[in-house]
Amino acid sequence: MATTPIDSSRRHFLVRATTTLAVVGAAYTAVPFLASWQPTAQTRVAGRPAEIDLTKIADGAGVKILWRGTPVWIVRRSPAVIAQLASLRGELKDPDTSDSEQPAYVANPTRSRRADIMVLTAICTHLGCIPELRSADDAALGPGMLSGFVCPCHGSRFDAAGRVLKGSPASINLAIPPHYFMSDAVLVVGAEAP
Repeated sequence: MATTPIDSSRRHFLVRATTTLAVVGAAYTAVPFLASWQPTAQTRVAGRPAEIDLTKIADGAGVKILWRGTPVWIVRRSPAVIAQLASLRGELKDPDTSDSEQPAYVANPTRSRRADIMVLTAICTHLGCIPELRSADDAALGPGMLSGFVCPCHGSRFDAAGRVLKGSPASINLAIPPHYFMSDAVLVVGAEAP
């Protein structure tokens, strides 16, 4: 019985060609897969600091923005509301904001860099609902309160500085995100001053 010689060079060629095609195919598959892990342009923009034109906010009014997927209140407080903040001390659970999440530069009676502008994370510290801005004519805010926030889920009440009022289910004050004033008319939320 005669045996034919094995052509090992052909076998090596086929192994190399198959391996090369497998590596190229894996690379073509991996590139789009790995690219899908990169954040989208919309996600990158959402993580950047937000600039707010303060000239569009009237006294006593506020705007709610979304920064990094978190709602944030920016409120222009009237002189009367600012004056009332000091008189509310006895009605607050944490008047000195010792248990609150806030930058050191807002550790003052108004909890703000500028007394007339309040910046707060709009997430209730009780169960995470979104408190709404209320004015003096709102019974849910409570008697004598000129402005503040009321959580629609369980009734937590906060003054115009985001401090929780006694009798509320929330235990700590509303958080304050990092922010600074680029100018008198422009507020930057989400970054410290350069």
